[in-house]
Amino acid sequence: MLKFLRGGLRRVCCSDAKRPPLGRLSDITRIWFSPLPAKSKWIQPCSVNYLENELQKETHVVKVLDGVLVVLYNKSRDKLIFVRQFRAAVYQGRLSCQQPKIPRGDVDLQKFPPEMGITLELCAGQVDKDKSLEDIAREEILEECGYDVPADGLQKVFQYRSGVGISSGGQALFYCEVCDEQRVSAGGGVDKEVIQVVELSLDEARQLVRTGNRTNGGPALLVGVMWFLLNKAPKSS
Repeated sequence: MLKFLRGGLRRVCCSDAKRPPLGRLSDITRIWFSPLPAKSKWIQPCSVNYLENELQKETHVVKVLDGVLVVLYNKSRDKLIFVRQFRAAVYQGRLSCQQPKIPRGDVDLQKFPPEMGITLELCAGQVDKDKSLEDIAREEILEECGYDVPADGLQKVFQYRSGVGISSGGQALFYCEVCDEQRVSAGGGVDKEVIQVVELSLDEARQLVRTGNRTNGGPALLVGVMWFLLNKAPKSS
């Protein structure tokens, strides 16, 4: 699926190509760009004006929802569990590197294949419910990866902010150990989500954070893997 990619991204993803990923396959046959609707469910852009050292400044920001992320480790098989899915923002970001302006209308999928937007990520979700962060993370583990875990089985690792230049959502990173007996479904997401579950060995995970490597995942993927290798991997071996 990712064989067209060159360089580090191909090295990152080829290790899981030997085994079929769990969950539905993403089959994208058309991509097109259009103006942002007047009211978005997910983001709220605005202008922030302020005085700094008696100089008036203006910056444009986007309000986003907070999120939870989980470093998920299956101790039955000594594997780290990730998810893979199409991310339109990643696709747009990679496409814009090759052409400066956001296109209008349909994209040439032969020239810009949908696989450009396929990411490797930690299990994650948005804080859009009136529940504790642990309960929301627990739901995401069940929905995306199929493991039913207790909320008190999650260890909070970090809380930080992402996208501080244009948006600033609070992120809570958790760690959770699971076993095969806790697997109650194939996962894959809910509603319209198309998510594949990917398991990597610890050696494969180490390849993700090797100096000079490249990945289509966000910084939380790299931070989560490095934290695990530093704090948990010796104990799990």
